[in-house]
Amino acid sequence: MTVPVTSNPDAITVHVPLTFTRRGGRKQVVLPGGASSWTPPRARVDNTMVKAIARGFRWRKLLETGVHATVEDIATAEKINPSYVSRVLRLTLLAPAIVEAILDGRQGPEITLAALMKPFPVEWERQCW
Repeated sequence: MTVPVTSNPDAITVHVPLTFTRRGGRKQVVLPGGASSWTPPRARVDNTMVKAIARGFRWRKLLETGVHATVEDIATAEKINPSYVSRVLRLTLLAPAIVEAILDGRQGPEITLAALMKPFPVEWERQCW
């Protein structure tokens, strides 16, 4: 940062080197030399994951209340594949801390819907992403 001396004692001009890059349609300030930012990182809520988790809990409730008796019944009612219904229902077995992080947008980059749709341990302690 440079502060040039001007003839006006009431004015100071400050030049800060910075660049702008586009990330997902937003402008982001990139600090020089890899300096750390003074603002905390923005939460990135993945609406697709949030919707899948919500859908899983809704379907589980439909099974528990007897509205639908089987996964196949839900698949028929929703006009989707029973395999997909089963994989989304499995999201209701995620550890509460992981669900909360996803809903708050605090999940790590390794937590994606594709990763969550793969088999994972049902024990919360073993769910380490």
